[in-house]
Amino acid sequence: MRLRIVPSNTAINFFGKSRIAIWTSIFAVVVSVILYIINGLNYGIDFRGGTMLMIKASDNTSIIEIRKTLNQLNIGDTTVTEVSDPAAVIVGSEAQPLFLIKIEQQEGNEEVQNQMITSVKEILDETLTSVSFLQTESVGSKVSGELVQKAILAVCLAVFAVLFYIWIRFEWQFSLGAVLALLHDVIVTIGIFSIIGLEFNLSIIAALLTIVGYSLNDTVIVFDRIRENLKQFESKTLLDLLNKSINDTLSRTIMTSVTTLLALLALYIFGGEVIRGFTFAMIWGVLIGTYSSIFIASAILLKLGVKRDWSSPKSGGAGTNFGDFDK
Repeated sequence: MRLRIVPSNTAINFFGKSRIAIWTSIFAVVVSVILYIINGLNYGIDFRGGTMLMIKASDNTSIIEIRKTLNQLNIGDTTVTEVSDPAAVIVGSEAQPLFLIKIEQQEGNEEVQNQMITSVKEILDETLTSVSFLQTESVGSKVSGELVQKAILAVCLAVFAVLFYIWIRFEWQFSLGAVLALLHDVIVTIGIFSIIGLEFNLSIIAALLTIVGYSLNDTVIVFDRIRENLKQFESKTLLDLLNKSINDTLSRTIMTSVTTLLALLALYIFGGEVIRGFTFAMIWGVLIGTYSSIFIASAILLKLGVKRDWSSPKSGGAGTNFGDFDK
């Protein structure tokens, strides 16, 4: 017997309060854009340029001690963060503390940057007890500028590919609904990062692209059921047909979202500080992607209307006014 979280006879009216959902989403997008303009993002060294070192030190080492040591070098803006060892957390054993040290890009050429890294390692080795260097990453200003351009290009190409794919597979109304839902997800996610100040690096770009894929997958499942029901229930109004289609796929949507969230929550709790921003973006993306596939993409489809007879390319669409949502 197939497991169903939602009964097969479920008949939830998802468009009963669609006006509220739509205006809430518009408000969230506008606020996200404003916050991005005012606050910007906490860019990591991938985009700003600089150096990151991960070190392991003795139990009595503190963040204050590391900062005082680095201040002797006059190397500019430096942040020190204590992180947990994921392996130690999982097995419940005690481990030496780990520290992430981030240093701003130094003025000058690559040789100056390399000399700074050498000086930092030497002074930490002399001052701290039982220090070991686990990871060193350095990104120049030129490379970071190229990464910003390529990151923006990657997201834009992904959205354009979605627009083209949905247009070919379905109709332009489906395509526009899916793309606006994806833009909503990406913009609101960027707004969340602007509010909470989590570091925005290349792993977050990977998360955004994954969010695009996840949201698209959920949207296509709903759209595919809508297309099937358009052929099968010709007498139903478009509003009733969209509600039926979403209810038909609701069990699958909930099961997929819940199982994905369980895995992401485990990564967020036990995965350590290094991937925490990525897992947070993914958790938020799953939630907002599920929401947008139902309340944004389908609502736009309801407004634009679709043709009812797929065997006739000239068959017209039947749109629905936003005022009809609350009926």
